[in-house]
Amino acid sequence: MDDLDRRILNVLRRDARTPYTEIAERVGTSEGTVRNRVERMTEDGVIERFTVTTHTGNVKAMIEVTVAVDVDTTGVSDDIADWDEVDFVWQVSGEEDIVLVVDCVDTRAVNELITKARELEEVKSTKTRLILDERLG
Repeated sequence: MDDLDRRILNVLRRDARTPYTEIAERVGTSEGTVRNRVERMTEDGVIERFTVTTHTGNVKAMIEVTVAVDVDTTGVSDDIADWDEVDFVWQVSGEEDIVLVVDCVDTRAVNELITKARELEEVKSTKTRLILDERLG
């Protein structure tokens, strides 16, 4: 990956539907170059997926999960990633091992998700933070 790839990715991070012609204009190259680079980055796994961010009025939260020392965090993360309300699952360093970003219809649904996480035998504890506002970076 070079600087041009990074600049293309920065445009796509903000809006994955940006036309290649507009990306090319913004980064100073041709539409064909952008198309080829996006295809290559997709094939190489640099771009994992194109997604939609919504503003539904739902309650969003971060749920920090601590698991037992002898637990395979990748396996737990993979299982949790399949839950419908989960947008992201990150394996992190620090006191907690896994961070979930969830999008639920209300606080009751957030609480049910916390309970569901706590019922996993590998989970030792959770901490939850409601997301009050968000901005694109």
